[in-house]
Amino acid sequence: MRYLALGDSYTIGTGASDGSRSWPSIIAARMGVELTNPAVNGFTTLDLIRHELPYLERSRPDFVSILIGVNDLVQGRTPDQYRESLKVIYDRISALNLMPGSVAAVSIPTWSYVPAAAEFGGAKRVEKLTALFNGVAQREASARNFVWVDIGPASRSGIGSEGWIASDQLHPGDVQYSVWADTIWAAVREGWVRP
Repeated sequence: MRYLALGDSYTIGTGASDGSRSWPSIIAARMGVELTNPAVNGFTTLDLIRHELPYLERSRPDFVSILIGVNDLVQGRTPDQYRESLKVIYDRISALNLMPGSVAAVSIPTWSYVPAAAEFGGAKRVEKLTALFNGVAQREASARNFVWVDIGPASRSGIGSEGWIASDQLHPGDVQYSVWADTIWAAVREGWVRP
């Protein structure tokens, strides 16, 4: 079985001590499946369309996750622009006609509390925009019967604890990625574990 994880720094695991600590790696290890993770730090939805969507044909996945959008947000793209490019991504994945429950759309995590949020307009602005972008993604995911996974509560659950935020003061650390993996696994397990 093959699992394709599409996304940006949050999917490749920037901030983790090594690649095995990213949440897709943790989930793939639990399932015993082959993981393809072409995610790249800094990618927007437009980058994902250009560079990651070709993996849909290359890897012929049984399971797909998508966590993308925070870089669209910080680069000043509007929610409508995000929606248009997200539709392209979601429609291409829908065209694979995978078994029900095989596609997980994962929310942008809550990151308004990290020190680096100050560089992007502060906590209130970041929180507002993240909610707008997640609303767009959730509606588009629901329209295609993707599993929607809100990792917002999980991404706030260990604020202040050791290893929660990476040394860059922006990305999650190993502990946070592990909590995300637990949350995402709980949401997808029923559809992803095959007899």
